[in-house]
Amino acid sequence: MKENFKQKSLLQAKDTMAGLGLERYRGEQVFKWIWQKNARDFSGMTDLSKELRLSLDCRFLIAGLEIANVRQEAGGVKKYLLRLQDGQCVESVFIREGQRRTICVSCQVGCPFGCKFCATALLGFKRNLLAYEIADQVRLIQEDIGEKCTNVVFMGMGEPLANLQEVIDALGTMSSPLGLSVSWRHTTVSTVGLLEGMGMLLRSALRVKLAISLNFADEDMRREFMPIASSNPLAEVLRIARIYSMDKEMVTFEYVMIKNINDRIKDAKNLVRLLKGIPSKINLIPYNEHPRLPYQRAADKNIESFYEFLLDSHHTVVIRKSRGQKILAGCGQLSGAV
Repeated sequence: MKENFKQKSLLQAKDTMAGLGLERYRGEQVFKWIWQKNARDFSGMTDLSKELRLSLDCRFLIAGLEIANVRQEAGGVKKYLLRLQDGQCVESVFIREGQRRTICVSCQVGCPFGCKFCATALLGFKRNLLAYEIADQVRLIQEDIGEKCTNVVFMGMGEPLANLQEVIDALGTMSSPLGLSVSWRHTTVSTVGLLEGMGMLLRSALRVKLAISLNFADEDMRREFMPIASSNPLAEVLRIARIYSMDKEMVTFEYVMIKNINDRIKDAKNLVRLLKGIPSKINLIPYNEHPRLPYQRAADKNIESFYEFLLDSHHTVVIRKSRGQKILAGCGQLSGAV
């Protein structure tokens, strides 16, 4: 059975060529063909000899994700249903806004953490994605739209820090000048607050942006709606966040606003108190409703009052413009439905 060359990192690609008795730079050539020129086989790799192409074709194949379906919403949002080699599916989203071209990628099929307000949780957990499956979402969408993205956010299906090694390896392919050439400074990794993963990310050489799905300033309420909070105390999450903001990149706290649950002024006061002393941005996200979930978007007047109260804090505060809800492409709406 042929081995899938797309699964190899740049280092592995060079090692593979060396193992075949060839120059290591041949691995760089093949890697570039796969990730920058969207090669699906070796036949068109014209800077390799015909004999080498035939030899590689006997040993390897180049296989990745396939587009199963695309839904589009006016205003520059496209949702992709992508089929993996084993038949499982994930969803990714492309968002155009001004000069920004953002791709939101998934890192797991489903999610193991069961946040009550998230549609992905309805799937349960199927499996982690491999590094090449994560990076291939970006490559495939860029190929489809005919443009390079400017930003990548790990805010699709699954929890990135629960699949951290594959995420790190995917970031290697994404950031490589021979790969997808996406700057770490334009890459954001989101987490529900997994302490072990946050610590590993803090100690790593990566300088990606970190977004923490906080959502509730009350720890008891956070545990009720986000079960993972029971084993990842908020005080420790905030401690690591403070260090990350000071040593690497300013952290963003994401706060999904749900009607009659976390949208009151007293919640805003608790949030300011909780984040005092942490250099950070607060991203208010009006809840994106889903037909299989009972929760509703906070009222506009509540969102505005909440926002105005936070403006007096020492944080940058933004109300995220909701995009893609009509095609269930918004934050918390992805479910990988076939």
